[in-house]
Amino acid sequence: MNKHYDFSYTQDRELSWLKFNERVLREADKKNVPIFERLKFLEIFTNNLDEFFMVRVGSIHEMSLIHDDHRDIRSDLTPEEQLDEIAKHVRPLYELRDQIFAKVSKELEQKNIIRSKIEELTKEEKKKLRSYYEAMILPVLSPIVIGKQHPFPHIPNKVLQIGLLLKKKEKISFGIIGLPRDLERMIFFPGDGRRYVLLEDIILYYCDDLFENYSVEEKAVLCITRSADINPDDEIYESTDDYRTHMKKIIKMRARLKPVRLEFEGNDHKHIKKYLSMRLNISEQDIFKSQSPLDLKYVYKLTDKVSKEERKNGCYRPFTPALNRDFIPGMSVTKQIMEEDKLLSFPFDSMDTFIELLKESARDKETLSIKITIYRLAKQARIVKYLCEAAENGKEVLVLMELRARFDEENNINYSEILEEAGCKVMYGMEDYKVHSKVCLITKKNSRGIYYITQIGTGNYNESTSKMYTDLSLMTASDKIGQDASIFFHNMATFNLNRTYKHLLVAPSSLQDEIIKRIEREKMKAESFQPCGIFMKMNSLTDRKIIDELSKASTAGVPIFLLIRGICCIRPGIPGKTENIRVESIVGRFLEHSRIYAFGVGDDTDIYISSADMMTRNTRRRVEVAVPIYDPRLKQRILKMIKIMKQDNIQAQVLLSSGEYTTKKKREDNVNSQIYFLNEAKRLIKKEKTPKQTFLHQVKGIFFGNKKLRKK
Repeated sequence: MNKHYDFSYTQDRELSWLKFNERVLREADKKNVPIFERLKFLEIFTNNLDEFFMVRVGSIHEMSLIHDDHRDIRSDLTPEEQLDEIAKHVRPLYELRDQIFAKVSKELEQKNIIRSKIEELTKEEKKKLRSYYEAMILPVLSPIVIGKQHPFPHIPNKVLQIGLLLKKKEKISFGIIGLPRDLERMIFFPGDGRRYVLLEDIILYYCDDLFENYSVEEKAVLCITRSADINPDDEIYESTDDYRTHMKKIIKMRARLKPVRLEFEGNDHKHIKKYLSMRLNISEQDIFKSQSPLDLKYVYKLTDKVSKEERKNGCYRPFTPALNRDFIPGMSVTKQIMEEDKLLSFPFDSMDTFIELLKESARDKETLSIKITIYRLAKQARIVKYLCEAAENGKEVLVLMELRARFDEENNINYSEILEEAGCKVMYGMEDYKVHSKVCLITKKNSRGIYYITQIGTGNYNESTSKMYTDLSLMTASDKIGQDASIFFHNMATFNLNRTYKHLLVAPSSLQDEIIKRIEREKMKAESFQPCGIFMKMNSLTDRKIIDELSKASTAGVPIFLLIRGICCIRPGIPGKTENIRVESIVGRFLEHSRIYAFGVGDDTDIYISSADMMTRNTRRRVEVAVPIYDPRLKQRILKMIKIMKQDNIQAQVLLSSGEYTTKKKREDNVNSQIYFLNEAKRLIKKEKTPKQTFLHQVKGIFFGNKKLRKK
């Protein structure tokens, strides 16, 4: 029992996450969201739920087998109780998804975009579909009947299957057909090309012929979800000095882990369900039925089949991130950072500015080294191109590549090989600790000595997701920050996680303690009747120590505003515990991903941006970095951003003390913060500078650009 914990103001993390994913799902039910974007929200919800079962449910299953007496420190539930509660909360979400999918499908039908049922096709259409099936699908199918000579096969994770209950001379057998991965999911009819049949529907309809000696008693489209919760450092996995080879084995093992969910499309699969639950050792509570397709990834391709006008009306208006408003086009990015700190705000600003900094540094004679931590990259990453170029130009390039970035392991392995071949030094994270920080240190030398350009951000160096995630990225020539970053990379190279830093807050050594100190400082201000306040923006809050300190600060009278996109294990508004805490969540077009921690009020506010959520895994079991914002101009910019996000009453929802979310009241001056920032970025994009403006800026650079003349 967790007798020393107070559970009156906390809630279970898994159930909180399900509430977040429900908000994602409800975006698909909003009339003001364009129709194709509503389809995408349905797919995002589905993909989120898949990962939830693979990662979270998978790990709780493991916990239930190993630690019978374990109780969660936020909900006091055992693993078995958590699994029961998850199943209870997930089932209504399937029903809600079916309702919303049916609504969206009906609206698409009005635009003649129709998922056709084979039973309803004309005789001529069936004839053509049969011909297509026999020519293009049948040759690549691999049906199996389970028996003595054909033992029950391995059914891969998240691959659609057709399961059949077969009968032959009163003997019942089971047949299975895996959907070929390389075939198109949508088969469109000739003509307007807007009516389609899904691949699984075609195979389901015609598959009886594959089992000529049997009568088909039942058949169903189904999918198995397996646990993906592998710890690469567990002793049960083979030890090897080649960590990259080790990770390749781990990725293969993931496909064979324990089934944690069985899904069926449609109804009436009583006997197949009973057979598979026995063979897969999966309980009734982990079996779910859906009237919607089990895999919705195909929806992204539907926009290829409509006119430009329909695409324009059915999708969000395209937005191309522009060069940051603070940068002058055509002038060296490095020189501009030397003049003053710069802050990129994604997706409203382009990552091209940071990539240009790497490009300049790779070619600059003054560059000695580039050191960077990488967690996730785009499939086509220009960042890797310029790191390789820097190494080939004789610069020292150190890349701390985290191979354990879940579901991106393969991509990171491939890039680590490319970087090594180009002459970069590659490290693979830290033993027992994932390196989740986003730090890039460029060390340079001129006649005056060593100087630094440091970039620290809240999000990954992923050029694709930077157009969809809200993140912040500080670029500074501050000696203070640069020296701390230099020590940080030295410590990473020597496996030293215990160092503290003068300016950076670094997990696991100091981040949690330093955040608590700042919470306590605001508490002391409240107790002495001084102006005080706390604002924290993050993806998730689960760290019990942080939660308890926030409760104490609330009890002392500190006004606390938490903007938490996903999991929130603190319940606000509990008298005597959290009555001064307000929790809101923004779910919208862009994925809220930036982490901002602000302590104090007005000009005295201390502001940090960070790669870390306030989760125990981040504060104690990962390498994370938070960087202070010293530049008063950037402080004011972030404070303005905070003010706008607090005012959001379109996409933001308020967490109630019950754990439920409610919409905010509408006003005459309604605010959608993401649209506000998007429009602001468009307004503030600078046009090309005149020669006079550029000259004056360059003169300013001569007198103020040198780091020795700057006071940080």
